[in-house]
Amino acid sequence: MYLQINKNMKPRARDLRKARNYAEVILWRELKNGKMMGLDFDRQKVIGSYIADFCCEHAKLVIEVDGSSHIGREEYDKERDEYMQGLGLKIFRISDFDVKHNLEYVLAEIKKVLCTLKV
Repeated sequence: MYLQINKNMKPRARDLRKARNYAEVILWRELKNGKMMGLDFDRQKVIGSYIADFCCEHAKLVIEVDGSSHIGREEYDKERDEYMQGLGLKIFRISDFDVKHNLEYVLAEIKKVLCTLKV
């Protein structure tokens, strides 16, 4: 699968990777290097003019960790989700609270989603 990107977004994605949101760091440890069902995930992946927290192109899955930064941005998130869904991507949202306090649940839910995608 080939996802078009807005090259102007690459520096922003790089800055987000460096910022190291705690919940995303925790989840990244579990997704990187094929640890999740042998699949390759990218962190802060530019898709069009948007940035996904995590993306597995092979499974066509975007994982969004929703925390306080999403409050008041519901319309933006909806627009972004619709754009990505239009590309055939499935969006899976999980709260940063769950990542920080119930990681095993989060990992099990991600595996469930991946199994429904038949990867």
